[in-house]
Amino acid sequence: MNNNFKFGLFFTVVILLFSCSKDDNGNKIEIQKHDENRMMIKMHAMMDTMMTTPMPGDPDHHFAKMMQLHHRGAINMAEIILSEGKDTTIKRLAHTMRQMQLQEISALQNFLSSHSSHAVNTAFNMTMEKSMEKMNRNADLQIINGNLDHDFAALMIFHHQSAIEMADFIIHYGHEPFIKNMAEMMIADQELEIEELQQWLLSHK
Repeated sequence: MNNNFKFGLFFTVVILLFSCSKDDNGNKIEIQKHDENRMMIKMHAMMDTMMTTPMPGDPDHHFAKMMQLHHRGAINMAEIILSEGKDTTIKRLAHTMRQMQLQEISALQNFLSSHSSHAVNTAFNMTMEKSMEKMNRNADLQIINGNLDHDFAALMIFHHQSAIEMADFIIHYGHEPFIKNMAEMMIADQELEIEELQQWLLSHK
């Protein structure tokens, strides 16, 4: 894990701790249990699917399959916001994320149906396994309070950070230019979204 990602994760935790501590009237906000929170339930369902779905050892195909599942988790969360969210900024971000990630899922599906697998890469498999284990642990550390807009923003920062880490891996281990280019675009797009989500959380603490 690179230093930028470590710092980003640390910064996110600090923001969430601060933003969840008090409401606008200075009253303590109760932290909601993960198994009672709708956004976190979607997040854990995504994680469970990713952890239990068999993956090919070829880095490019592995990334394409994994990222489809990862995107689907974000889309499921975004759809809750689009139907029930209150904040116009968060709804706009959710709409943009949903549209972009549906397009990327389609592109990844087309790639999988038209490209043969490369040889198994043991180093990549081990790296991805460790990343998934860490992602699962970090999901359990996320702080939510039951406000859909807040929880979407908080969890989507974590969600994007994990996607950026996987994209970094495929840029290093991958073979296919298409997949590497897509990974680079994902990093650029999601870093911008992380920044906007962080700014929203800071302004709504």
